[in-house]
Amino acid sequence: MSFFDKPLAGNSAEQPDLFDILRGRIESPEVSSAQQTDESLTLLTLDEQSEACGETEDHSGRLPPEARHALVGLLRHGVIMADNKRLQFETLCRYRVEIEAHLADMYLRVLLDEQAGLAILLQQEAEELDEDDEVSSLIVRRTLTLYDTLLLLVLRKHYQERQNAGEQRVIIDIDRVDVALRPFLPLTNSSRSDRRQLSGALKNMKDRKILAAVRGDEERFEITPVIRYVVNAAFLEQMLEEYLKLAAGASLSEEQEAYDV
Repeated sequence: MSFFDKPLAGNSAEQPDLFDILRGRIESPEVSSAQQTDESLTLLTLDEQSEACGETEDHSGRLPPEARHALVGLLRHGVIMADNKRLQFETLCRYRVEIEAHLADMYLRVLLDEQAGLAILLQQEAEELDEDDEVSSLIVRRTLTLYDTLLLLVLRKHYQERQNAGEQRVIIDIDRVDVALRPFLPLTNSSRSDRRQLSGALKNMKDRKILAAVRGDEERFEITPVIRYVVNAAFLEQMLEEYLKLAAGASLSEEQEAYDV
C-alpha cells in the first residue's frame, strides 16, 4: 500500500475523499460543533467559489464575430477601402463606437470617411494623450526618401486637379508620372529619369494603399482617397513651391559647374 492509499490514523472506517468534501457531497469530519456557525455550513462547489471570487472569465470577447473580423483586418492592413472590402468597411461603420473604444485602449484611432468609402488606422493625436503617457506605437513610422516624397507630391497634385474637374476615379499612367517628375530631377542628382526606379517607387505607393492597380493595365494606376490624408492641399502647394525652387537652384549650379569645366 502506498502513502496515498494509507488510511488516516485512528480511523479504521473508509475515509471520505477530499474532492467529495470540496464538492459538498460529504460533510468534513474535521469540523467540530464549536467551529460551526449558527447557520448551516454550505460548501460551495469549485465553480461557485470562482464566481464568488469574481474569477470567472469570459473569453468570448466584447465584440460580435463580424466586428472582430473587421477590426483584425484594419489592424493588419492599416487601410480598409469599401471598393474591395465592402463588408468589412460597412461593419466598421456599424460598430464604430465599440471599435473606437477598443482602439483607444491601444492609443489608436480610426478615421472613417463614409463618403469616400475609406477607413484608416491612425495613432492617437498628441493632445489626446496624457503628459505622462509613454506610448510604444503599434504603427511603424517609415521615413520617405526624397524620391518617394516628390512622387507623392506629384500624385497628390494630379489627384487634386482631376477631383476639381469632377472626376470620381482618378487614374494616372506611368508616362504622365515620369513627365511630372522631370522638373525635380536635379534634386535626385540625376539628369534623366530611371524607369526602373520609378516602377519600384510606384509599387511602394501601392503597398501603402495610396495607389491601386488598374485591372488589365500594368502601367496605369488609380490614386486612392488615402492620399488626401497623407498630404493636405495647403501643405501640397507649399512643398511643391519649395522643391521647385530647390530644383531650379540645383539645375543652375550644375550648369555653372559644367561651364567652369
